[in-house]
Amino acid sequence: MTADRAAGPGGMAAPPDRRPGAPPDRRPGAPPVLGVVLAGGQSRRMGAEKALLPLAGQPLIARVIARLAPQVAELAINANGDPARFADFGVAVLPDPLPDRPGPLAGVLAGLAHARARGIPAIVTVPCDAPFLPADLVARLWTAAEPGGGAALAEASGADGRLRRHPVFALWPARAAAVLSARLRAGERGGGRGPRRAGGGAGAVRHRGR
Repeated sequence: MTADRAAGPGGMAAPPDRRPGAPPDRRPGAPPVLGVVLAGGQSRRMGAEKALLPLAGQPLIARVIARLAPQVAELAINANGDPARFADFGVAVLPDPLPDRPGPLAGVLAGLAHARARGIPAIVTVPCDAPFLPADLVARLWTAAEPGGGAALAEASGADGRLRRHPVFALWPARAAAVLSARLRAGERGGGRGPRRAGGGAGAVRHRGR
């Protein structure tokens, strides 16, 4: 499956009955998925918290939320530290379930635990620095996931024509939690394998970059 990059996000102006910065209304008929914005890293290379860096007058994470929220049933942010800095977005803030910020898999595990508590069968993860993520990402991951509660991840061709996996853009079934816990206990810190080996195989959604 291929698709051109989606157009840039619109404004985030909120109607009078919604707090500024709160996510837009959920799309009717959206897949039963919890969207999780991964913002649990330490942003060492940025010199400041990456999720809150401005882009055209809005925090990066605000633009990510604007793209993701209409695609999912519910939304949450994975972040450590004081959750009050994300209060304006009006969504759950999920800390890593393990100490020392062990990487994106910990954020995935936090999302899966929250989804299970909410009775949601799967999550889709995206990083907090992807303000132009496709407007149909969740629907395509949902379609590509293996039947019966499978997983899916995004792939894209780079400037050199090589196909690269992007495991932080992924759909993770609830049953992946036990396998992810074992991977973290074994010392895995990156998300390089994505949802593969998280309770089965994984479908793929291909995106053609510019």
